[in-house]
Amino acid sequence: MNTIEKDLERRQEEYKRYNEKEFKKNKININVRLNGDNKYYHAFQCALFTENLLKYGYDNITKEEIKNNGISFDKYSINLGYTKYCRDLKRFSSKQEMLGFVIGYNEAISHINV
Repeated sequence: MNTIEKDLERRQEEYKRYNEKEFKKNKININVRLNGDNKYYHAFQCALFTENLLKYGYDNITKEEIKNNGISFDKYSINLGYTKYCRDLKRFSSKQEMLGFVIGYNEAISHINV
């Protein structure tokens, strides 16, 4: 193996470690299994959704309520608080529906900030 290949392999390992670290940070309030190639993307989208709620609030829930209680993601709901037994922000039929909502919400917010 030449030095270019070694350098490329080292960078790939660094990139994997960085992605795993970011994934663990982003997944802290997600109480549903994320797997496959999209797990990093979905965890990032949930973290971004949380940031957006802290910035703008949601429906009749204030930014302060969100800051004080936190947000959690479960298979069938997004909750104000860290368990599925807390107040629901929104309910869903499946994990995929919930993730689709989160991604769509983030996309809509990104167009507001343009």
